[in-house]
Amino acid sequence: MASTALLSVSDKEGLIPFAKSLIEVYDFKILSSGGTAKLLEEAGLTVTKVSDFTGFPEILDGRVKTLHPYIHGGILAKRNNPTHTKEMEQHGIENIDLVVVNLYPFKETVKEPNVNWDQAIENIDIGGPAMIRSAAKNHAHVSILTKSNQYSEFLEILNKNKGNIPLQYKQKLCLEAFEHTASYDIAISKWFGLKLKSKSTTLVEEIPLRQTLRYGENPHQAAKWYSHEGQGWGGAVQLQGKELSTNNLLDLEAALSTVSEFGYGKDGSNPALQSAAVVIKHTNPCGVAIGETIEQALNKALDADRISSFGGIIAVNKTLNEASAIHIKSQFIECVVAPDFEDEALKLLKEKQNLRLLKITPKQIEKASIFQIRSISGGLLVQELDKHNIDTMEWNVPTKQQPTLQLEEDLAFAWRIVRHVRSNAIVIAKCGQSLGIGAGQMNRVGSAEIAINSAREKSNGAVLASDGFFPFDDTVRLAAKHGIKAIIQPGGSLRDKDSIAACDELNISMTFTGKRHFLH
Repeated sequence: MASTALLSVSDKEGLIPFAKSLIEVYDFKILSSGGTAKLLEEAGLTVTKVSDFTGFPEILDGRVKTLHPYIHGGILAKRNNPTHTKEMEQHGIENIDLVVVNLYPFKETVKEPNVNWDQAIENIDIGGPAMIRSAAKNHAHVSILTKSNQYSEFLEILNKNKGNIPLQYKQKLCLEAFEHTASYDIAISKWFGLKLKSKSTTLVEEIPLRQTLRYGENPHQAAKWYSHEGQGWGGAVQLQGKELSTNNLLDLEAALSTVSEFGYGKDGSNPALQSAAVVIKHTNPCGVAIGETIEQALNKALDADRISSFGGIIAVNKTLNEASAIHIKSQFIECVVAPDFEDEALKLLKEKQNLRLLKITPKQIEKASIFQIRSISGGLLVQELDKHNIDTMEWNVPTKQQPTLQLEEDLAFAWRIVRHVRSNAIVIAKCGQSLGIGAGQMNRVGSAEIAINSAREKSNGAVLASDGFFPFDDTVRLAAKHGIKAIIQPGGSLRDKDSIAACDELNISMTFTGKRHFLH
């Protein structure tokens, strides 16, 4: 007895040759409706319309066509259940063995900037999800296909097994079907939430798998990378190098976030953009600099801490040119990310085959979510990204000593960096270059000591930035011993007056920003 396939798809890619194979090679009877039936008929294929099969016409502008016992009975009937078999015979219902359905293009419709409410609503599929779920539920007896890229594999399996489909493969199709409908429902609920500005009590998110990574932070940890296509790193292009690892991606995110403090874009799109470069090691910047050119900024960033930059990640905010590539070629660097690469730079860096080069554009960054999602045991934390624009007009100087114009520029530069350093964070900087960075210590003095030891004699005349306030005056006194001329910190401690008094005593200016930038 011939098998029956129900075909009803919005994505018509590959449908005609697939249906032709079902009919001519495997003797399938084809049921179809609407535009799918019309397309198959125009291709000269024999099709039974759903309305003829059920004896009931499509109604309500096509809203109701497959919601019928002849359809769902044919899909849901258990072939090995005598009661089901008897009821099928009693009501004249035929088995449906294959369901090929994908859904109205809701996601594509709501992406259009001018889509209105009614257009979106009409692209919410009802019958399609019902058929998919019915076939997936009864996968022991019915195969369900939801994507055109499944067609060739299905035909191969059909051929290999002489017209039969193994249960294990049906189970695989079942999983993919439920993932398909789940993704569809998430898209609809997210759209409604945005339109109605709902403060939902449930986090609804769908992020597709982009890549199974070699391992996690350590070789014994399995890891996967999920990413929205075209958004943030989901839109990045790897131009060369080894496969990315978990640690690479974490460091790349830190590098891109830091360098973006100074603007990010192709040279042609924003010629006035100041050149900036960042070197990251274990998610902390170890060298940050600005300059007249990318190569100057990059050289200064590497010079900030040549020891720590070994095996680091580099990010630049303009097109990477040949002169910059020369600096990179002489170092051991894991990854480089930029908005673009000159051909000459790519040719030069191809000699370092393992070096990962990634291109990510400003538009791809802009499309990324403004929220950060992090896991904790049994749950998730969701917060807005710390992208607060720096407004120096909000700052105040409570000390007698006022910073010079050069020190003000250095303070603003250091403040842009310190928000990207793990707390407790201290940054020492001068003339558009970081000189010493202390990160992740249990007390602020410990971070300050690390930063000062890194800067050494260069700290003389430099500035110091702290991501949090000073609960005591010890950091001020330590900074003064090493020639620091200006300090920037949020302020807000009950003992601010102690730090202010120490600055006045030691002839140091101190700026309060009124905002802290902890990073855990």
